[in-house]
Amino acid sequence: MRARDESPAGREERAAVLKERIYLTFAALAVVLALAGHGHPTAGEALTTLGVTLAGTVLAVFTADVVSHIVVHESLPSRAEMRHIVGTLVGALGGVAVPFVFLGLSAAGAWEPDRALHASAVALIVALIVIGWLAVRRARITWWQRLVVLGAEAVLGLAVIGLQLVAHGG
Repeated sequence: MRARDESPAGREERAAVLKERIYLTFAALAVVLALAGHGHPTAGEALTTLGVTLAGTVLAVFTADVVSHIVVHESLPSRAEMRHIVGTLVGALGGVAVPFVFLGLSAAGAWEPDRALHASAVALIVALIVIGWLAVRRARITWWQRLVVLGAEAVLGLAVIGLQLVAHGG
């Protein structure tokens, strides 16, 4: 087992992966809720929509990371920096695997697509809380500040659900 890199660079790398996971998880949550609120998609339709949306989100985040690098460093990313950007995004994809598993099980006939979508929404909210916990567990902040951060993340996840319900008439 490799020792955890506690250098500023190591912490920044972990923060980047967590940040990208949050982006992708919120995007996946919004899509899953929109699919659950629009009739009754098949598992294949839901898988395709979720996959295309997350691929678009990954490309958007990649573009933002490259452009940000150019603004900060006034140069294109080096090969090593590009590997880091891509590695961060690939690492972030692990946070949104569960909806694909649930929808895959649905496609195989083990679950109704609606149930898979609802279970995916719950799993994504839990993932957001876990991501928040990973972010704050070693931070030099008080227990109540940790609680505020985790609570805020949970509230934002629930806000996404609320916005989807409002957008789709309840």
